[in-house]
Amino acid sequence: MNDTIPYIPPKVWTPPESSGGRFANINRPVAGATHDKELPVGKHPLQLYSLGTPNGVKVTVMLEELLAAGHSGAEYDAWLVRINEGQQFGSGFVAINPNSKIPALLDQSGPQPVRVFESGAILLYLAEKFDAFVPTERAARAECLSWLFWQMGSAPYLGGGFGHFYAYAPEKIRYAIDRYAMEVKRQMDVLDRRLAEVPYVAGESYTIADMAIWPWYGQLAKGLTYEAGEFLQVHTYTNVVRWAERLYERPAVRRGRMVNRVQGDPASQLHERHDASDFELRTQDKLGR
Repeated sequence: MNDTIPYIPPKVWTPPESSGGRFANINRPVAGATHDKELPVGKHPLQLYSLGTPNGVKVTVMLEELLAAGHSGAEYDAWLVRINEGQQFGSGFVAINPNSKIPALLDQSGPQPVRVFESGAILLYLAEKFDAFVPTERAARAECLSWLFWQMGSAPYLGGGFGHFYAYAPEKIRYAIDRYAMEVKRQMDVLDRRLAEVPYVAGESYTIADMAIWPWYGQLAKGLTYEAGEFLQVHTYTNVVRWAERLYERPAVRRGRMVNRVQGDPASQLHERHDASDFELRTQDKLGR
């Protein structure tokens, strides 16, 4: 016998007193700043305000790859934004990203600062600024951007859909978990079939499409996301696993994954990054906290 009371939506929705789940304290149905807070500004042309989530890792990997490729103008300051504490709702952050989501970038290299928000937009902005990691030939560029936008459109099903209901929701709802697990596995199959044909997502070359997709689907393939590797049988996507491991061996990817990271081994956490030497001198194990 099913004793569950079915939910009947009212004519007009009103927010509950608590939405429940891990991020209930920062959920709200309106935009804008909740408090006045200026953002810190460092010495480099590029100021990044972020957190080491998959969307944040995309950008720090890109910046580290640019530096590794010799683009000294890509030097950056990375400031930690603790979203669980609502720091993304400070007035300074909202001025850069009115959507109050990390990452947000401020480029001070020109006569007027340029703000860039949404991780895909930041990747494309940096690629065009430094003429790197995005093809110039029309067909190759179209392929790269198609996969970049595939990731931007697909990841909400993985993060906000599957991840939320599987890992963070206050109760396990089978319908929701089944719905999003099915879609995530379909997406992994899309990627696996593509990577059976080419070494990198956009073709023969490593591009911003790989940098966008790896933090979400590459880490999922390595069993590092939501502790759901066994549940989703990610090891069966052998082409994705091979590609994910190939990217993980890149030094810039390893460094990018450390920046603004606040979980895991203290030696893998670099809360703020202001100089290349910080990777050796200022990880959490070195700071002793």
